[in-house]
Amino acid sequence: MELLTFATAGSVDDGKSTLIGRLLYDSKAIAEDQLEAIERTSRRLGHEYVNLALLTDGLRAEREQGITIDVAYRFFATGRRKFVIADAPGHTQYTRNMVCGASTADLAIVLVDVRNGLTEQSRRHAFLLSLLGVPHLVLAVNKMDLADYREEEFNKIRDSFAEFTTKLRVQDLAVIPMSALSGDNVVERSNHMPWYEGPTLLSHLESVHIASDRNLIDARFPVQYVLRPRSDEFHDYRGYAGQVAGGVLRPGDEVVVLPSGKHTTIASIDSPDGPLDEAFPPMSVTLRLADNLDVARGDLICRPRNRPAVLQDIDATVCWMGEEPVTPGTRLLLKHTSRCVPAVLQEIDYRIDVNTLHRADADRLGLNDIGRVRLRTAQPVMCDDYQLNRTTGGFVLIDPRTNHTVAGGMVKNTGSGGTSTEKGL
Repeated sequence: MELLTFATAGSVDDGKSTLIGRLLYDSKAIAEDQLEAIERTSRRLGHEYVNLALLTDGLRAEREQGITIDVAYRFFATGRRKFVIADAPGHTQYTRNMVCGASTADLAIVLVDVRNGLTEQSRRHAFLLSLLGVPHLVLAVNKMDLADYREEEFNKIRDSFAEFTTKLRVQDLAVIPMSALSGDNVVERSNHMPWYEGPTLLSHLESVHIASDRNLIDARFPVQYVLRPRSDEFHDYRGYAGQVAGGVLRPGDEVVVLPSGKHTTIASIDSPDGPLDEAFPPMSVTLRLADNLDVARGDLICRPRNRPAVLQDIDATVCWMGEEPVTPGTRLLLKHTSRCVPAVLQEIDYRIDVNTLHRADADRLGLNDIGRVRLRTAQPVMCDDYQLNRTTGGFVLIDPRTNHTVAGGMVKNTGSGGTSTEKGL
């Protein structure tokens, strides 16, 4: 079955963990012993109901504070699809965790408490999701039971969010009124909101089309590892392992290896289950090439007539996640696909105000700031515009002193035809 990865986002206490617990509970995806443990913990914490949020708020500190701190991953399946859920934290302090959770998502659910409307963190998360290129958004207007299921309350938030997203690059938006605590419009349709005629959340998750989202650009195959088995049976075996990042690869296809520029053809495609006739995202496979070329980890295999840009000066939008601010001249490590190279942050063009989406002059970026920067790398990096390929267009920055990841970045304006997410700016 097809796999859908989705993330949750929104402010603290908007009900993200409860929503995921409800999805798992109503879709019969909770093991009996898990449910018994949650019931015991709910009673111990003094709840008069089964607190389904405990399914994802697994850390003791999260249970004590009643908030999500880390990104919690859960897996479940229905008759139509398999799902991976990334339950991201809502607190501003943990925005960087939310970025990590959403970076590989096909879809994101932005929860809004109907009583509070859009908050700064709701806007921040929606903006980050658009920057991260998440192709499908769901605005879940939650806790409708606390607003007596009034349609006018739902409409106000829907219209406010629609106005905000006109400034963003949002490809697909669905808006669903619900109550995660009572299960209204999560898996089963609500009898309390006859005025809503759209799908339930689970129905939308099962039917949203995602196959075409992963092939916006032709073949991309970053080499992760060179396989040379030391055995008599495979003494002449040389394979290049990695995950397909774009397009479809088949035996006999002509390809070029970057940055060397050497041409060859694909001799075969191997997998743990044997040879394959084709490979496509997000499959992990091993390519064997017709010629013995000098190919190493960090190289990229692509079509001769459809190549990424080979850059050392990189314009990018970054979300700074470091505790200490960053300034021009800072030395960093840039991790792009399977290649890690030294880099220098040359300049900061501007910082983006997440509420107004206006640009502001800046000489530094602090924790959770989003800005446009220019980086200079010590070695060439094979990049696409992020909007065309999230794998070859995305990177992380690492502090070489501490080895901590301090930023996530999205490559812009490589000349490969990408468009800016900051629409109208």
